[in-house]
Amino acid sequence: MPDIATPPSRPQGTVNKILTLEELAEMLARARRQGKRVVHCHGVFDLLHIGHIRHFEVARRHGDLLIVTVTPDHFVNKGSHRPVFPQRLRAEAIAALTAVSYVAINRWPSAVEAIGMLKPDVYCKGGEYRSVTGEVLQALQAERQAVEQHGGRIAFTDDITFSSSRLLNDHFSLLPPEAERWLRAFRKRYSADQVLDALEAASAARPLVVGESIIDEYVFCDGLGKSTKDPVLAFQFRSTEAHAGGSLAVANHLAGFCAQVDLVTVLGEADSREPFIRQALSPRVSPWLVRRRGIPTIVKRRFVDTHTGARMFELYYMNDEPPSATDEQALRRTLGEVMGRQAPVIVADYGHGMLTPAAIAHLCRRARFLAVNTQANAGNRGLNTISKYSRADYVCLNAYEIALETRMRHAVQRDLLLEVAKRIDCPRFTVTRGKDGTLHYGVGEGFTPGPALATRVSDRVGAGDAVLAITSLLVARQTPWDIVAFLANIAGAQAVADLGNRVILHKDAIERHVTALLK
Repeated sequence: MPDIATPPSRPQGTVNKILTLEELAEMLARARRQGKRVVHCHGVFDLLHIGHIRHFEVARRHGDLLIVTVTPDHFVNKGSHRPVFPQRLRAEAIAALTAVSYVAINRWPSAVEAIGMLKPDVYCKGGEYRSVTGEVLQALQAERQAVEQHGGRIAFTDDITFSSSRLLNDHFSLLPPEAERWLRAFRKRYSADQVLDALEAASAARPLVVGESIIDEYVFCDGLGKSTKDPVLAFQFRSTEAHAGGSLAVANHLAGFCAQVDLVTVLGEADSREPFIRQALSPRVSPWLVRRRGIPTIVKRRFVDTHTGARMFELYYMNDEPPSATDEQALRRTLGEVMGRQAPVIVADYGHGMLTPAAIAHLCRRARFLAVNTQANAGNRGLNTISKYSRADYVCLNAYEIALETRMRHAVQRDLLLEVAKRIDCPRFTVTRGKDGTLHYGVGEGFTPGPALATRVSDRVGAGDAVLAITSLLVARQTPWDIVAFLANIAGAQAVADLGNRVILHKDAIERHVTALLK
């Protein structure tokens, strides 16, 4: 039988130390039959450094073979800017080390399943894991249980430690220089714990979301070319998926932070899509569904090229005519039943007929803290502006929506924002500006800019809803503007990293992103 260290039909070399989990499991079974002791390490290892090297060398002393499993790219929960190095390069760097026998890329978010496949005799963690708490402790306990189920044990390596996140922040950032300068100054003012404490305090709220339900459908297809006989482009259907959008997405984002969220929204009587909506909403969202007769629930269907990810065209299924007096009374009656102790009240107004002047007046009069976004989109043709609201406590708009309100497209954004502040009784504003980040304004406080923190942009649909959700909580709690700016741009970065509303904000993911950037 060949030596275990040299798998059959595999030549020696760094790259050839990288196996699939199945190959590795088979090889380790043979190794155990030969009396070999297997040691297992697991992690992200985004920037391989001396702390990792010492960790592997100490771990190797616990057995005969050292195997390392690497967290795959899509499960690296350190923010949308991570990992810096893709999984294959991280695996190759580890495989180049003499102490490491073999490397495999994991398929799951944790090591538990890989431990079950590989059945190591010793599972090694760094010494810093002796004193972990919270979510990290829970993950460690699950790993310990998986190891012990197969007769193994956990060992800790005690040597020098470094933070990959801190080294990357100091020496290898993917962010633009202006964002790095802003972050360096921010780190001097706030620790990660201070930012997370502010987020935790804001999460104690019980918000109410009011706005249209929108189902975002994506139809993926391949372009075939021009039809032979007609001037028509032909496409081949590949797949489809649907997301809860509009006010549904705002409510789901809030449910990632708050224990309870109320939602008042309108569904069509015809083709209501209610089963999909109820299934798509977080269990923490309590929906108050108002029916409108004779219309469908709004669906925005986007046709997407599978090769480039580009949206080719969109179809809106909706009827945005004003509601009947009966339907309008039903909405106002529902708002009257729900509104009370909830704060903030967050209005996601997409301009598709739900929020009439009477409903808006009711919200402006009754809400203790009113946060508003009036979205400009193809379906409202520039008619949905923030001046419909006589007052608000917080307004969140994008740069185009500010220009639309003022009818001044090319003026300085700060001047436009000051002009909007004259037209509505509101003391606090956020303007989202895409690649230029965000701009925040408080009457008596002045302007606070925040840089964009996105390193990967897949789709901008839904990013404004994510920013509206998290900033409304923070502003209602009177969080300092620079913390609001930081968390707003983290939320935006997470939202644009994937298609539409595929990614829903969650406090745990935000916390990991904050910690990674502030180390």
